[in-house]
Formats: sequence, structure tokens, C-alpha cells
Amino acid sequence: MNDDSLKRLTAEGVAIWLDDLSRKRLTSGNLAELIDRHHVVGVTTNPTIFQQAIGDGGDYADQLHDMALRGVTVAEAVRLLTAADVRDAADVLRPVFDTTGGRDGWVSIEVDPRLAHAADATIADARHLAWLIDRPNVLIKIPATRAGLRAITAVIGLGISVNVTLIFSLDRYREVMEAYLTGLEKARDKGLDLDRIHSVASFFVSRVDTEIDKRLDALGTPEARALRGRAALANARLAYQAYEEVFGSADGATPPSHRWSALTSAGAHRQRPLWASTGVKDKAYRDTMYVTELVAPNTVNTMPEATLRAVADHSAITGNSITGTYEQARADLDAVENLGISYTAVVQGLETEGIHKFQQSWDTLLSAVRSARPRRGR
Repeated sequence: MNDDSLKRLTAEGVAIWLDDLSRKRLTSGNLAELIDRHHVVGVTTNPTIFQQAIGDGGDYADQLHDMALRGVTVAEAVRLLTAADVRDAADVLRPVFDTTGGRDGWVSIEVDPRLAHAADATIADARHLAWLIDRPNVLIKIPATRAGLRAITAVIGLGISVNVTLIFSLDRYREVMEAYLTGLEKARDKGLDLDRIHSVASFFVSRVDTEIDKRLDALGTPEARALRGRAALANARLAYQAYEEVFGSADGATPPSHRWSALTSAGAHRQRPLWASTGVKDKAYRDTMYVTELVAPNTVNTMPEATLRAVADHSAITGNSITGTYEQARADLDAVENLGISYTAVVQGLETEGIHKFQQSWDTLLSAVRSARPRRGR
């Protein structure tokens, strides 16, 4: 890979995280190479990634065999395997974590997606994962459902770092930032060290275009066609504007809120926006558009390896591509709404679909592990 674009992206304040993890990446040295040579400073996982990695049983066959003979349940086997991979990845990334003072070097693992609408169970699962993996550079992923908001506040209040996932709407993103601040205040009031608590807010990008473009295509008018591929970037850019309103802008033009100023004086860290789902799904679009068009300080872009390589190969990073776009971004979303496409309906549907897809992946993973295990007594 030609790393000039990746180096420039990093210099612009975008942390490059890899949206993938498998045992093979760890044992082959691939992850270590991406970190050492290609500016990768974090890793995210989700139920679909683990379903793809573990589903065929190949690299996990010996452990699956041994756990079956020991009578370990399928659900617990999945939890142990995923936790082991995340723990090993965290160890690979630990030097990054140490040299950046905890800003980067993180690995994310998601709570059981079947608990997405159960706050108390999500809190318990987050505590269990943090205990089981036992690494300072692990983020527990909690979906931004209504129940998830309460869980985020509680888990942050316990001093556990969180990656808030499956954010689609601007209103929900504001609620996520509110949940984070409230959690930090709870942690502060307990006397916990805020410097040890970190968080990112994963705002999903490409799925917004996929859904809205489908509706624009159904309209088929010139006005509709002109808006294809613009909604997702507009949505993300307005999310960054909302981020600046709470945490302040990097150039100082937008001051932080008084509430955040009080927390930062106590050692708190900003909850950085993380652009997720950045692999382009429509071949009509540039394969790097959700990277090059979302460049701004204090952000994270987690990307599949194919997107990472595309950025390195043929993208041009020309500086901040978000600040100064807010008026046009609002106009683009308003234009979509004026065509009769409900923003609220789209983002609510995407949240429901996202939870369902992760639950399906988890169920498929459980089934695959169940099938790959030998019967006891063999």
C-alpha cells in the first residue's frame, strides 16, 4: 500500500480503525502489520464480523472440540472465543494505547445483541465483558436504542469505556452525548478517575444512502436522482456539527458547553464521533467517498480492509471536508424530506433493521458453533 493518503488522514485528526477481526488476522501477523506500517490504531468488531470469522470453525476447531468435551454451552463457547480474540487484539494494540495516552489503541466488542431492548441485562453483560477480557484498552459496544441510552449512562458511571453503536438519527445522537455526559457526572460523583474513561459514538453512514437512494430511485424524477448519494454525508456532517455544539470545535470557533467544560476540567475525554459502515455499497459511487468526504479533527473512521487499501491506493485527502458544509448538508436533508421521504421513518427503520441483522448474525453464529462441535463422548 502507498501510505501517503493514510498518513495525511491521520495528520488531519482522523483515527484509522480496522472494522474486522479474526483469529487468522492475529496469528498471521496481519493485524500487527496494519498497525506497524499502515496507520491502523484501533479495531472494531460486531456480531456479523464474528459470525464470518468463527462460523466455519476452521481456526477455532481445537477449542470448539475441547469445550464441547467439557460440556461448555454453545453460548458460553461463543463468548469465550470472541473474548479471547479481542483480548489478544488488545494486547497487539497496547503499545498504541500507551504511546497515545489512551486516545487510540482500542478494540471494541459488542454486548449480546439479543439484549438491545433490555437495559439491566445490557449493563450486566457489559460488566461481564469488561471483567472477562480485563484489558484497559477495550471498549464495550452498546447499541443506541432507547434502553441502550440508560445502559450507556450506567456503564460509563461504573468507569467502563463504551463504544455506542448503531446511531442513525441526529436526535438519537444528541441523546447519546447526553447519556455520556450524565455517565461521566455519575463517575465523577463516585470519585472515579475520569481520565481512564473513554468513549466513541458510532454514527452509521452508508446504510443511510442505501435506504434513501432506494426511495429516490422509486420516485425517478430528475430532482430525486440529483440527491442520490448525498443524504448519508449530510447526516454525518450534521452529526459533527452537533458534536461541536457540545464538545467545542477544534479551531475554537464553537465553544464547548458549560457542562462539558466542567467535566473536562475534571479530566474527562471527548466522546469522539466514529464513522461506521464506511464501505461503499453502490458501485456508482467512489469507493472512498465515506472516508475522504468525512475528514475532520477528533474523529474516527473504522473501515473494512478493502476500503483501507482503496484509500491508500487512489484517494486524495485534501483537508477538513466537514467544517463549512453544514448549510448545504441541512439543505440536502430538507430536499429529501420535501420529496416526501420521511427522515424519521428512515432512521427509525434503519435502527430496527440494524438490531435485527446483528441478532440474526448472532443466531447464525450460535448455530454454526453448535454444528461444528463434536458430540460429547466421541
